[in-house]
Amino acid sequence: MAKAGGGPTLGNEGASNFSPSDVQKNLGGAADVPGTSASLPQGLHREPGYNWQATKSSLKERFAFLFNNELLSDVKFVVGKGRQVQRIPSHKFVLATGSAVFDAMFNGGMATTSAEIDLPDVEPAAFLALLRFLYSDEVQIGPETVMTTLYTAKKYAVPALETHCVDFLTKHLRADNAFMLLTQARLFDEPQLASICLETIDKSTVDAISAEGFTDIDIDTLCAVLERDTLSIRESRLFGAVVRWAEAECQRQELPVSIENKHKVLGNALSLIRFPLMTVEEFAAGPAQCGIMSDREVVNLFLHFTVNPKPRVDYIDRPRCCLRGKECSVNRFQQVESRWGYSGTSDRVRFTVNRRISIVGFGLYGSIHGPTDYQVTIQILEYENNETLGQNETAFSCDGTASIFRVMFKEPIEILPNVCYTACATLKGPDSHYGTKGLKKAALEFPTASKTCFYFFNSPGNNNGTSVEDGQIPEIIFYT
Repeated sequence: MAKAGGGPTLGNEGASNFSPSDVQKNLGGAADVPGTSASLPQGLHREPGYNWQATKSSLKERFAFLFNNELLSDVKFVVGKGRQVQRIPSHKFVLATGSAVFDAMFNGGMATTSAEIDLPDVEPAAFLALLRFLYSDEVQIGPETVMTTLYTAKKYAVPALETHCVDFLTKHLRADNAFMLLTQARLFDEPQLASICLETIDKSTVDAISAEGFTDIDIDTLCAVLERDTLSIRESRLFGAVVRWAEAECQRQELPVSIENKHKVLGNALSLIRFPLMTVEEFAAGPAQCGIMSDREVVNLFLHFTVNPKPRVDYIDRPRCCLRGKECSVNRFQQVESRWGYSGTSDRVRFTVNRRISIVGFGLYGSIHGPTDYQVTIQILEYENNETLGQNETAFSCDGTASIFRVMFKEPIEILPNVCYTACATLKGPDSHYGTKGLKKAALEFPTASKTCFYFFNSPGNNNGTSVEDGQIPEIIFYT
């Protein structure tokens, strides 16, 4: 148990375990208070608990003693329903001083005169937690009671207890319960808790959507999550989770789990999947075969993956990023020339950065022979141990100009300050443009963030000729 100002306890014990009989055990008789029985007025010394006030050294102790106690009580609450119902004694004055709702209930223009008040929508343990807080400033909540206590605190306008509940939930927030708590935060209109849940989902998206709570969320919460640019997950895996949610939603609505019904319950959520970010292999193995998309949508996306000019598709093609911030790019060349050839060897350049960022892709030069397609594998390697941190095998189309063409990773790659990395691109295609007059240092200024500085170094070994001075990989795209 924690006093006011301290953190609430995590445990299975609840306020409901603290019964009136427990209070009476602590009352004792006058004989239990040394030196008092001989001086009591005649007839009063036989009353249990007489002069209990003398055993309490502070106002807080005296009020805490009255918690869940018949002594001096002037109202009873019939809390819960069915077999769980409890009759809980209380004191109007104490409740009215701690809650505007209780004050109106007992002292307002429509004040109740009933000696018993029914609260069928409130859990007994949660109501006792509320009363304990009002009587003593003590917080007693646990995993099983925190949500019902939050509901009760909001119902009776006790914001200090609300804060304790939200702090408890935040402290025990994990990826595997983030969606469950997000649903509750939206239900109880707790924007601060909802924001923290979403940040947890952003950082550990795969673990969060794999938890059972993901399939229990409502459609509005699902759409709110799918709209985020900050999820850290491959789009093909996200699509699989959305299909799993649709199957669960069909069962909740007592609908047959058919293709038509899955499409129906998803509604606009399907359009929030960023299909253009998938590889053609991922799309062919999953969405194209599941039947949820129309034949026309499937054909248009296959054309988007394979032909030029690409047909318009009604899906977002902006990469998601696991860090909040603005998309930026750094260009390391000052001039463009031609020509640059490819024979299966990777173009490589090393770099370090002065602050933490998240790389989402590269800019690459395209053909000098007019519009064409390239097959490309892009990678980020940690230089010291040659560990591959991110990779994508894909294709890009160019129009024959000296423009830079974006090639994106499927998931953001976190880059730490002052660690050496290797940017690598392996292209298959005709001769291309290339950059010259390379920069050893490129800095970007931001109004609301520190300066981001890239430092470039030659990569030893076979790098297809790319160096700090000239070559491929002119641009690094990142979030800061």
